[in-house]
Amino acid sequence: MTRQIAVVALAQTDHRRTTDELSEVEMLMPVLHAVLEQTGLRTADIDFTCSGSSDYLAGRAFSFTLALDGVGAWPPISESHVEMDGAWALYEAWTKLLTGDADTALVYSYGKASPGSVRDVLTRQLDPYYLAPLWPDSVALAALQAQALIDAGETDEPALAGIAARSRADATANPHAQLRGPVPHGEYQVRPLRTGDCPPIGDGAAAVVLAAGERARDLCARPAWIRGIDHRIEAHALGVRDLTDSPSARLAAERAGAFERPVDTAELHAPFTAQEVILRKALRLGADVTVNPSGGALAANPVMAAGLIRIGEAAARIHRGASDRALAHATSGPCLQQNLVAVLEGDPR
Repeated sequence: MTRQIAVVALAQTDHRRTTDELSEVEMLMPVLHAVLEQTGLRTADIDFTCSGSSDYLAGRAFSFTLALDGVGAWPPISESHVEMDGAWALYEAWTKLLTGDADTALVYSYGKASPGSVRDVLTRQLDPYYLAPLWPDSVALAALQAQALIDAGETDEPALAGIAARSRADATANPHAQLRGPVPHGEYQVRPLRTGDCPPIGDGAAAVVLAAGERARDLCARPAWIRGIDHRIEAHALGVRDLTDSPSARLAAERAGAFERPVDTAELHAPFTAQEVILRKALRLGADVTVNPSGGALAANPVMAAGLIRIGEAAARIHRGASDRALAHATSGPCLQQNLVAVLEGDPR
């Protein structure tokens, strides 16, 4: 890559179980204002805008057009949208900046999972002929994956509980987290997953600003340079996959350059504790790597925004000097079906 792109700002909501009093636009607007204020930019200074969300969550077609009210109707903007987590919107914005067609980009995503049953909504991601008609929800499928890991001797229930406890403990330092502190023992949601092994249901939004070259240094004291980014997908049919491994995450990490030099931090989009076990192995993360210091998706999992937040949280650690080289991961679909990996670095100190 001849053009260097960096994450220069992150803003996000305080993630909550319900936001009945707010529309998507009302939830999003403070975040958009906050991320622009961090850089001193105005809407007119943004060359490209890209968003990520889901019409299935909103319950209406082309719902993202309403969210554009939060960006502003004037001046006219160059805009795009992905029906995916905001991490994939960031990928599109990154490619736009690489071409030289833009120097700055605003990326945002949002999701309100509280109005309905998100476990049922996510079944619409499944194979429509054989699997979706059975309505296996996201927790049931994650439990199949966790049980496969346990049967393979890769983990056990106490180890999974330890991941949940560490994530909630780390989240105490995150003012935006939905869940913090001790994890209740909890009942089984779907065996072997207990309440603490599963992500909270809630609402939230996030936004980041990307900038290229010297423009990034003008906007941020220590930009988080995206040294590589890649995404891959597993087979759609769960029955042909080894649920204890994630070849797509491994390949995405390899193509993004994650294995060229060690990372010191990893923000993993692992909504279920067992998925962290799989990702640690696939991404070759040793015990010396700080994993999910923000608390991760086990502390706050706004659907369609949690992956973008992982990239933003990794970048924020570089901004404040807590990390020099970080890996950020986002996933979508059942059992880690789709995986995106980004490697971010700060300038040498």
